[in-house]
Parts: sequence; structure tokens; C-alpha cells
Amino acid sequence: MQQTGTLYLIPVTLGEVNHLEVLPISIRKAIEHISTYIVENEKTARRFIKKVVPGKSQPSLSFHILNKFTDPSEIPSFLQLCKEGKNVGLMSEAGVPGVADPGSDVVAYAHRLGIRVKPLVGPSSILLAVMASGLNGQNFAFNGYLPIDKTERKKKLKDFEQLSQKINQTQIFIETPYRNNKLFDEIVTSLGKHTLLGIGCDLTLSSEYIKTLSVSAWASEKPDLHKRPTIFMIHKGH
Repeated sequence: MQQTGTLYLIPVTLGEVNHLEVLPISIRKAIEHISTYIVENEKTARRFIKKVVPGKSQPSLSFHILNKFTDPSEIPSFLQLCKEGKNVGLMSEAGVPGVADPGSDVVAYAHRLGIRVKPLVGPSSILLAVMASGLNGQNFAFNGYLPIDKTERKKKLKDFEQLSQKINQTQIFIETPYRNNKLFDEIVTSLGKHTLLGIGCDLTLSSEYIKTLSVSAWASEKPDLHKRPTIFMIHKGH
């Protein structure tokens, strides 16, 4: 019986930063021997590969595109090479694949097909934010994006606040970067003054900003989060 290849989950830097500062040598080693990748954007993937392994032959690379326009029926074909005994790399656009990332669908198929999955170490904005927040890192939930509708969004914020208090759980969420400042204002005006709000912005970059304060304290200190990748975390104690 032919042995299958491995699906390597390859983390990417969270922004324009020296990859040697945040990625281990295992990333370079994986890229050196893998020529087929599943990515969100071919252009940025090629640029990242060239940065990590400058001598890698660009014409030898092939890419499967996985984004919101990808038909789910295409995904099994992305893993055909693994079924033939070759290795394939899965990359996120930033951070780690499969976490707040469409790559999880590929990983699920790999498990169904009996393909080995190998996660590599790299920066996760969610975990970095929790680590640096001082909020409950024993029990936390990532909730993705909030509703766009203002009324629904405010209700969701209050729901998170109540849930945090009820089960002592840090609630984590994100917003489209150009709406970050608006969300910040809504959090400060919607939640209780003693509720803690942690903000992790531009993590691992030179412009990194990390701070946790009570909602009342944030009212007098407004950071500019516009178009900057940001993790929001709230926790209301008992």
C-alpha cells in the first residue's frame, strides 16, 4: 500500500517583520522541500516563500487557491498529491493555518482521507493576545467577527459580557480593521465600567500595542486602531 504524503500547516508572519524573529527553522526546512501549496493569495504566498527561501525555484511552485470563492467540491483535489505520496503545504495569509482561517476545511478533508497532518510552530495573534492580556487564559473563547448591524452588535457585546461573568471566560473577537475605532467606541459605551477590555494590535510588529484596562479607564485613553489588525478581549469578573 502506497504511503501518503503529509499536509504541512505552515505559519506566516503577521505583517512586515523579519521572519527570522518570529518563525523557527522548521518553517524554512518545510518550504525547501515542498513545491505545492494551498493558499489564499498566490502573489503574497510567492513573496513569503521567496523571503524565507530565496533560492527556491519560483517556476517549480504550484498553488491551489482557497478563499471565500472556492467551491468546497474542489478541496479534495487539493490533496491529490498527498494521496500520491508527496507533501503539500497549507498557508494562511497571516498567522497560523486553520485558526480563524479557511484552511480548517482542508485539514478536515485530510483527516477523512487518512493523510498525516503536521502543524508547525508560528505566531497566532489570538494566543499572543491572550498571553499578554492578563485575562483568563485557562478558559477563553474566540468568537470571530461581530454582527454588522449596530443593534445586533451591541446585543452581542452584552451577551459576551454576561457569559464572561457567568462562566469566568475571556471572550475574544475581531473586526474588519477599518471599523476598529468604531467598535472600540461601542465597547466603551456599551459595557459595564468595571469590565476589563484587552487590546492586542499589530502583534509582533514594531508598532505593537498591547494593553488591558477597565472600560472606565479606556474612556480617557483612546488608541488609534484604524486599519491595524487588532484582537479585542473582554472579561467581567464575578
